[in-house]
Amino acid sequence: MSVSLIDGWDRASLAQHGMWITERMGAGGRVYAMPFAVRFDGPLDVDAMLAACAAVVERHPVLAATLAEQDGHVRLVPGEAPPPIRFEVVSGPSGGAFGDVSAPSGGTSGEAPALSGGASGSSGGIEAEVSRPFDLVTGPLARFTLFRLAPARHVLQLVAHHAVFDGMSKDIVLRDLAAAYGGSALPPLPISYGEAARAEQDRVAAGLEGAAEFWRPRWHDDQDLLLPGAARPSLRAAPGETVDLALGGETAGVAERLGLTRFEVVLAALHTLLHGYGNDRVAVAVDLSTRTEETRDHVGLFVNELPVVSTPRGTFAEFARSIREELRAVYRYREVPLARALGGISPRTALTPVSVSYRRRSGADPVFPGLDASVDWTAFNGAVRNTLHLQIVESPDGLAARLQFNPDVLSRAACESVAGNLRALLLGIAARPDAPITELSSPGREAVPTRDAAPAGAPGTVPASVAASVAIASGTVPASVAIASGAVADSAPDAPPAAGAAAGTVADPALLGEVEAIWCEVLGVDEIRPDDDLFDLGGHSLSITQIIARVRDRMDVELSFEVFIDTPTVAGVAEEIARSR
Repeated sequence: MSVSLIDGWDRASLAQHGMWITERMGAGGRVYAMPFAVRFDGPLDVDAMLAACAAVVERHPVLAATLAEQDGHVRLVPGEAPPPIRFEVVSGPSGGAFGDVSAPSGGTSGEAPALSGGASGSSGGIEAEVSRPFDLVTGPLARFTLFRLAPARHVLQLVAHHAVFDGMSKDIVLRDLAAAYGGSALPPLPISYGEAARAEQDRVAAGLEGAAEFWRPRWHDDQDLLLPGAARPSLRAAPGETVDLALGGETAGVAERLGLTRFEVVLAALHTLLHGYGNDRVAVAVDLSTRTEETRDHVGLFVNELPVVSTPRGTFAEFARSIREELRAVYRYREVPLARALGGISPRTALTPVSVSYRRRSGADPVFPGLDASVDWTAFNGAVRNTLHLQIVESPDGLAARLQFNPDVLSRAACESVAGNLRALLLGIAARPDAPITELSSPGREAVPTRDAAPAGAPGTVPASVAASVAIASGTVPASVAIASGAVADSAPDAPPAAGAAAGTVADPALLGEVEAIWCEVLGVDEIRPDDDLFDLGGHSLSITQIIARVRDRMDVELSFEVFIDTPTVAGVAEEIARSR
């Protein structure tokens, strides 16, 4: 029996808390759905596979949990219903389907889904499951579906909310499924998820001061971005598309030659490319694992997004080594959310317009007796969290890489141009890792378009050497460079309104005083003005839930989360309270 949630009321981790706030503000949605599908070829035992899914849920009760706010804190609560485990026949002579099952042999006959047979039917069913929304409060936050495509072909799909799942969880689920399907009992976890979250929060509290000192000189919330064909930068979750990126063995050769990891080489190359597009100061958000020895076997959310900031210069080899040192420095504070260390960061789905997730898988895939299993490790959920996200999974077989992009601000042709540029740059680096960065990617400064040289969206020129590299590597010419809009507040909902925008809208000074007192308590300050911005004062997701809880208890008013996007000021909150009474 697995260790259960402590007393049924575990404190959510800091990452879960931030995700909960983002969802309640309506800024998350499908971007937090994590699909994971395994195709099986061979004589699959359906009952055994469904039982294996149930065993995984039993070992990892976080999959059966939901989130709830209590007294200003977000907690993990056992869900009212367990994650559904379904079996559906999408092709074959029977044409039948099975509904939810509570035991390996359970289930009721039902109508077959309106899907075509074969691989296309599988894709349709998976797409339908991924698009189904999650409710963090009511749950369930995970769904298992076993599709039969043919007598000897099945697809097992798990879709989980990111609040209870991360990239490494895919490996853990696959390993546990294989063991359970093969008849092995799954051992209990050493500690519960709640215990792990509490231990992490203790470590964050101890490292908060050091993290703040580390980030103050590094972090500037500059949301401008120069990319080929980009109309403007985006930090909002939106429907997305993908472009596959071919990364061959050249990264391994460069990494070995320079004494770096493949991740460090790719990240340094991405920084170099962005610099070549005219971005003097480059900031790329990176997903960093927060797992410890005690949580290495846990399914759940053990990731923190932190920025890696650079000003590329010197040779590529020199710059890549500096990226390595910066990563090591950032890694010391990997568990501390940036918003907790610094003020001025509103809840959102991405820290920067460009981000990277890089996961390294080691060892062979688990064996399912009698079956050939294959996994798409970069399965896409149909949404993107910012302008451009690079997803890479490294395995003994090589790199699987994909660019996710927001088509509303970056065209497919432009994203393909970026992919080609990065591929060409890596080939150039493989040939000359000690070459100056300016020879690999950067033109003279006079050739780089500037905001003063062209209006937002106007075409400019692509770095000459990037174009040359692409022409050599693929025979294509990249798209023109468009200047990102400077009016971030007009295009991104997470930008706070101008100071004073809500000031003076509430006539009752007593109400203002009550709200100011609550803010002082929550933020630990002595004085706050009506037009002070919550996030500029150091507020974060926990501050929001605590303010909402105190207003509920003292004024019997349930604040909307939207007010902390639209007008995150004392005056704005007071106006919302007055309107709600």
